[in-house]
Amino acid sequence: MKADRGHRAPAEPISVRIPEAVRLTGLSRSRLYELMRSGDIEFIKVGSSTLIPVEGLRDFVRARRATGSGAGPSPPRNPG
Repeated sequence: MKADRGHRAPAEPISVRIPEAVRLTGLSRSRLYELMRSGDIEFIKVGSSTLIPVEGLRDFVRARRATGSGAGPSPPRNPG
């Protein structure tokens, strides 16, 4: 029996541009840039394009959900 190649589910992107990351997260564009600058959200520069890994967005949301800290600054880390 052959696999039906005409009915594949669309592939999920591995990265998105800024407008799509804003749409996916519900964050404002300026807040997204703040989180990128602080290192809370990973991004990749390819020429003049800025790409944000979808898995990085998921990790960011999961981490905030787990700590209950919302979209605010990361909680202080215990150095020892």
